Amino acid sequence: MELQIVPYDIKHHQIPYELLMLADPSRKVIDSYFQRGYCFLAYLGDSCVGEFVLLKTRPETIEIVNIAVDEAYQGQGIGKKLVYQAIEEAKNLDAATIEIGTGNSSMMQLRLYQACGFRITGVDIDFFVKHYDEDIIEDGIPCRDMIRLSLDTR
Repeated sequence: MELQIVPYDIKHHQIPYELLMLADPSRKVIDSYFQRGYCFLAYLGDSCVGEFVLLKTRPETIEIVNIAVDEAYQGQGIGKKLVYQAIEEAKNLDAATIEIGTGNSSMMQLRLYQACGFRITGVDIDFFVKHYDEDIIEDGIPCRDMIRLSLDTR
């Protein structure tokens, strides 16, 4: 079965909160960016198995503010396909730069983004402490800081 990535359409799709919350545990934070962004859904047959959301943050700059693959489908290369499709969609939106941020404790995500060509450009100290009500722990590591990465699309 081939992966199909389609734009989110409010008339035909429900907001995929279950997927969105795999990457961002706060529905309040998701609601703050979802309607302003460009969401794309990934399907295998009739099953929605992944998503990403792009948001224009500055002139010629787009950020992947959410990207996730259903846990049952992880480890199959879908995440990498989503990242590469997000890069293409950012180019279609005339972005010169695409950015992404992830937690200091998100080792698999950091590996994936760098494997796709992103470079670490900064750290937002205590981002998750300031913006999330509950502590986030991944593999025994407290998630405190946002690691910022970017890629030149031209």
